[in-house]
Amino acid sequence: MFKRFFLNDNIILGVIILNSFTILFGAFDNLSTSQINLITIADNSITIVFIIEMIVKLFVLKVKGYFSSNWNSLDCFLVLLSIPALISWAFDISLSNLSFFLVFRVLRVFKSFRFLKFVPGITELIKGVQRALKTSVVIILGFCIYIFIIGIFSTYLFQNIAPEHFSNPLTSFYSIFKIFTVDGWYEIPEQISASTEGAISFLSKLYFVFILVTGGIFGLSLVNSIFVEAMLSDNTDDISQKIDKLEKKLDNYMKDKTK
Repeated sequence: MFKRFFLNDNIILGVIILNSFTILFGAFDNLSTSQINLITIADNSITIVFIIEMIVKLFVLKVKGYFSSNWNSLDCFLVLLSIPALISWAFDISLSNLSFFLVFRVLRVFKSFRFLKFVPGITELIKGVQRALKTSVVIILGFCIYIFIIGIFSTYLFQNIAPEHFSNPLTSFYSIFKIFTVDGWYEIPEQISASTEGAISFLSKLYFVFILVTGGIFGLSLVNSIFVEAMLSDNTDDISQKIDKLEKKLDNYMKDKTK
């Protein structure tokens, strides 16, 4: 009975959903002390359940069998991230002066990632994403190099005119990426245009229009199309194989009929 409880996926799914709600409500800043204590107890109790679940699975599946599943490896990693917060609560250790351990307390939010395990078709989706990343890695790398070059070039051009956007290469990379996203791309050029006059103002607008067209419209569209095509390639290959088999069967049937 004890083992069945922790090996039952439906029960664990319910615990994960409950844990997601405790994390959600715990993020509000207008909670009373009693509400905070209740949420903290619930959150850490769920962490204990996850730890027991991991131990039970290790006992049943053994170490090799347990870690042969990527989902179990992810579960183990997420549980380990939650242990520092559990220890601080169990032994009433204040983490206010230990900023490093506060990070681990925040990382307990990632326990909600366990919900992905129960999403229908998630395994095929992850495989598709992995396949798409492998296929599009060259174009993504080229796109990053383009941002790198344009970012540095823009730093030298507009460092003194718009330091809040191009004061250094890192700031410039972010500003260029914002322009690539198209949303609100005109704000930076308009600000630079207002700080300049004549031909410089006109040429700066042309410069950012060029960046938008090459990176934001053509660049991102190219990356998206290749990524999506790679994700769907497995399905199209499967359909093609089925069509080929069907054609062979039809050919064989026609040959048999003509004999």
